[in-house]
Amino acid sequence: MSAQSRTEIALITGASAGIGRAFAQQLAPRCKGMILIGRDADKLASVVAELEHADLSITSLALDLTSTEGLTRVMEAIRQKGPVTMLVNNAGFATHGRFAESDMDMEMAMVNLHCNATLALCRAALPYMKDEGRGVVINVSSVGSFFPVKYSAVYGASKTFLNMFSQALQQEVQADGIRVQCLCPSYTRSDFSSREPLAALDQSKVADELWWNAEDIVAVSLAQLDAEEHAVMCLPDDHNRVLAQRGISAQAAGLA
Repeated sequence: MSAQSRTEIALITGASAGIGRAFAQQLAPRCKGMILIGRDADKLASVVAELEHADLSITSLALDLTSTEGLTRVMEAIRQKGPVTMLVNNAGFATHGRFAESDMDMEMAMVNLHCNATLALCRAALPYMKDEGRGVVINVSSVGSFFPVKYSAVYGASKTFLNMFSQALQQEVQADGIRVQCLCPSYTRSDFSSREPLAALDQSKVADELWWNAEDIVAVSLAQLDAEEHAVMCLPDDHNRVLAQRGISAQAAGLA
């Protein structure tokens, strides 16, 4: 996939900040159309203003994907603005604390966002990808999906769901020319970890070398796709960091 060819129509959830914004920035050169979804209208407008280009049509929707109305509006956008050839299910949040003392509405909203919204958008986009004979689905999970996460039990469990779903889905759609990737970011410097539910966490306890920035996480994701690897699971490790840096260097040299 050439980084300079505008052939894709991408839908990105959680596009107003962090990893979602980085996906929007790095996918823009590939896209003739983008559908950007986020809850913060002002931040979303900032992303749109940054990416606006004569060769790029952008539809932005400020809404809540945990609501029936919000999800319905996005599914309608897929029908009207598609065919979506790249779907990035990135929207998410975490909570911190003992489950027995948690806000159940918030925990259920998290499951709804991570699991139900992902299922609905995949189901809406995949038939169009199948008709096109190509497509990419990126489900953003977490390294926290591979082990029990004390005080974030529901977050880790919901991300584990994405791992299993993504691997099974790839087996089903590979013959249709569709790639499924489950991106599992590590500690990432973004506004995700500064939101109110995680305000009590002491980030200084995490060694500096374990932190990534959103731009590098996304570069890893796209580099793995461009390398034509068929592994579904994508982790930010040293191998992928090197792969991403090669891709970035090639783009800077005008070779990609």
